[in-house]
Amino acid sequence: MAFNPEVLALDATPVILEDVSHSSDNTPTKATWRPLYHHECAFGPPVFDSVMDNLIRNPNINSTWLFRADILHDAQDGPSDSATPAVESDGAPFVPDIPSFVGFECQRHIVRRLIPRNTLRDKPLEQTCLIYKNQPEEPVQRTLVVYLPHVSSPSEMPFYHPAVKAIAFLHKWTPAESCGSISLSYFFFDEQDRSVDKLIRTAFQLLKVIFKHGKGRVEGYQKRVHHDVLLPQARVQDTYTKLKQKHARSLIQGWAEQTDPEKHIFEDICIAAFMIELWGDMYGNDPFPGFVDIGCGNGLLVYILNKEGFSGWGFDARARKSWVSYNRKVKSPSGEEQDSLRELVLLPTYVSRGGSSDDFDERKAHDGVFPKGTFIISNHADELTPWTPILAAVSECPFIAIPCCSHDLSGKLFRAPPPKDKTKAESTYSSFVGWVSEIANDCGWQVEQEMLRIPSTRNTAIVGRTRAGNISSVDIPALVNKYGGTAGYFDAVVKLIKQPPSTHDHEAHDTAPSVGKKSKGKKSKQKQQKPVDKFNLDQAQANDPPA
Repeated sequence: MAFNPEVLALDATPVILEDVSHSSDNTPTKATWRPLYHHECAFGPPVFDSVMDNLIRNPNINSTWLFRADILHDAQDGPSDSATPAVESDGAPFVPDIPSFVGFECQRHIVRRLIPRNTLRDKPLEQTCLIYKNQPEEPVQRTLVVYLPHVSSPSEMPFYHPAVKAIAFLHKWTPAESCGSISLSYFFFDEQDRSVDKLIRTAFQLLKVIFKHGKGRVEGYQKRVHHDVLLPQARVQDTYTKLKQKHARSLIQGWAEQTDPEKHIFEDICIAAFMIELWGDMYGNDPFPGFVDIGCGNGLLVYILNKEGFSGWGFDARARKSWVSYNRKVKSPSGEEQDSLRELVLLPTYVSRGGSSDDFDERKAHDGVFPKGTFIISNHADELTPWTPILAAVSECPFIAIPCCSHDLSGKLFRAPPPKDKTKAESTYSSFVGWVSEIANDCGWQVEQEMLRIPSTRNTAIVGRTRAGNISSVDIPALVNKYGGTAGYFDAVVKLIKQPPSTHDHEAHDTAPSVGKKSKGKKSKQKQQKPVDKFNLDQAQANDPPA
């Protein structure tokens, strides 16, 4: 069944009736809830309740202007005086009137705070969400969900919320016939708002999302992508907001690469926020051990983390234009100052040197051995990705790997075998993530995964911060052979080092083996755009089927 709702006329009979309330002069008045759309549905009350609970907790599904909702109050037995009210600009608390409806009893009272992605542009909004039910013995089961924004006039309403007093979603279900319907009604500030196109379009989309998610549940959809497994959503998003407000404008204005600045800057700010919160859990008040970003590309992530007080460095096969701005002096474990961005290729000691070159300059290569405890970052590091858990095991360092293109240990592009976990998708990317996770498991890591909220479809983070065994029990040479060996890696490194910098495309996305270099996306003309975060940080969730 496609979504094709019935458009209700201006004079359509209301589908919900509010009980008579009394004004201050005791004159009876009755609120009019104007129905806009109606649609048949094939899902019952349990599915509708589940969908609405998810939408209440995740308003970002309906609006890309929003991060999330913070639940301030949730009472299962109807309205309560303990609900947290909003605070108006004059400091006076705003307490919304709780409506009563004919034939319904309020069973749940939720107060949430809608958190916008850009708090400099939009203010958070507090909103009461009420869930009503009719008597269970009635032949038609009815569920009513009402949103009451804590504002008293349209001018107080933020951009991301329709400028109406309230929104009501009604679900009706006839068990004997296994059929039902959903409808949406507005309580307008002014009856003339009934003709405002934007409000009508928003109503259409709100009902469409409910229909789509309910239909998906009935058809047996099982959610595969689960966010916020390692860290709470609010912590990472709040840190992201602080970093964005602090760094984004100057970074965009000073962008030196040919790629889209907004895409790369906001993505690396997202990753930096995740890293900062992850390190907060790992180290607490203990001294930070430092980090290294292998295949650091344009060096932006290293720069942001250094600016935020986390000492570390990164290397890549070729310097980027942006290194002039992002390079800093950091202290090495021995106490001497060194560049935070260095031009090196990765040449692990376990790589076979069958075609040894007499003029090979060892000073241009790093053996992948780092001081114990150094946190290894491998962010879209391509050829270096499968080496990350191996290097981490050898050096006894925790790590994070965010895979991108699929390469084997020799640096060649390849298609990893399908995941052993049959609940996972069998795409090239999912297969590669599973393959790298297997390497990490064999290296003795307790593997954790997180789906990062970054503007990229390659958003899986593989984290190793806990050892599941002793490194001495891992036969690294045998493990390297098990996963295909390193034939051709050394020759590619020698070729890359000899290659003149002028012929090396710093920003092109490689499709051929070029060991030790990080790709950062295809070339594109730099867009002259104002520094606005236009990316939805729930991109992965938005791409996920209804759940």
